[in-house]
Amino acid sequence: MALIVHKYGGTSMGSTERIRNVAKRVAKWARAGYQMVVVPSAMSGETNRLLGLAKELQPAQSAAATLRELDMLAATGEQASSALLAIALQAEGLEAVSYAGWQVPIRTNSAYTKARIESIDDVRVRADLKAGRVVIITGFQGIDEGGHITTLGRGGSDTSAVAVAAALKADECLIYTDVDGVYTTDPRVVPEARRLQTVSFEEMLEMASLGSKVLQIRSVEFAGKYKVPLRVLSSFTPWDIDLKEEARSGTLITFEEDEKMEQAIVSGIAFNRDEAKISVVGVPDKPGIAYQILGAVADANIEVDMIIQNISKDGKTDFSFTVHRNDHARALDLLKGKIVPALGAQDVLGDNKICKVSIVGIGMRSHVGVASKMFRSLSEEGINIQMISTSEIKTSVVIDEKYMELAVRALHKAFDLDQPTS
Repeated sequence: MALIVHKYGGTSMGSTERIRNVAKRVAKWARAGYQMVVVPSAMSGETNRLLGLAKELQPAQSAAATLRELDMLAATGEQASSALLAIALQAEGLEAVSYAGWQVPIRTNSAYTKARIESIDDVRVRADLKAGRVVIITGFQGIDEGGHITTLGRGGSDTSAVAVAAALKADECLIYTDVDGVYTTDPRVVPEARRLQTVSFEEMLEMASLGSKVLQIRSVEFAGKYKVPLRVLSSFTPWDIDLKEEARSGTLITFEEDEKMEQAIVSGIAFNRDEAKISVVGVPDKPGIAYQILGAVADANIEVDMIIQNISKDGKTDFSFTVHRNDHARALDLLKGKIVPALGAQDVLGDNKICKVSIVGIGMRSHVGVASKMFRSLSEEGINIQMISTSEIKTSVVIDEKYMELAVRALHKAFDLDQPTS
């Protein structure tokens, strides 16, 4: 009997009517003979509502004690939606049981609001599946070694679902969302964007890391590490669609690069508005400077993305890097308060009006001139490039935020992504 994991996003769980439709869809799969595990997000807007209440009471929320309480608070959203889905499935005549992450348990580290999964105990879930029950597990959360509830960060339900699928050795993990697959770029920015039938794991990993909102990056990392078959599809197709047709819909994330994939030099355009740039100006150019700057930032649990260091002049250099926009003010305060005075740097500058635009494609491995074509396209639109980062299958640039949509449209057209593949 095949074991399938379904994950449903907040929009899919946004009302009792939508929860009822999710229950009918899950019931269809269960009645077809599949063992079913479901990982739902909180109802749409619920996590924001809860965190908004906390912000009213405590605007500054960086203290560890406060972060613990934020996780305690935010975790209730998924608990509510999981219980409601179990009730809806019972109304469909199925045996169903819901568990919070700590009940499974899903073990994590203690990095509140950004926890990482360390292990999942599958004994309880397997016992329920063997008894013929549909098992619902809260997404986005777990429990640390000290028994404290933790959350995995925004989009963490994707990670929960793939991690559960990996632990249970599921036959497939289906990520149901409000879009019907992975597109060449966001159709809201480029209406001509196409849905991809397949995308390689490497491409999906890059796209997720570069700003594509379809899947959270850690979920893709889990899928790659444990070879979990992953499919992105829409929860808004009629629940009674033919099951075989549904199982073939959406976009399949594959682990094999076939000949058709290699025909596409660039598969997609990703972008991220949630970027901010920090520049440490006039840094002494000597060994260990990068570590002193970035080590302190990392110790504050702030993730750094792109990094650039200018050529030394008169023994001084400028050191720039990007962080998530939410961490911009905290990183600036950290550097101004401790690091810059200790280094003897001249100043620290911040810019939270930037964005990152990237081209992604495994075909870039075997084709030359792809980056230059990207730069030429941006130049023709009068868009200045502030930073550049490359890997084997992607090229990213930092530009002024106001040019983001223009850049995405220009690149989508330049690489013929609006044209159907042969």
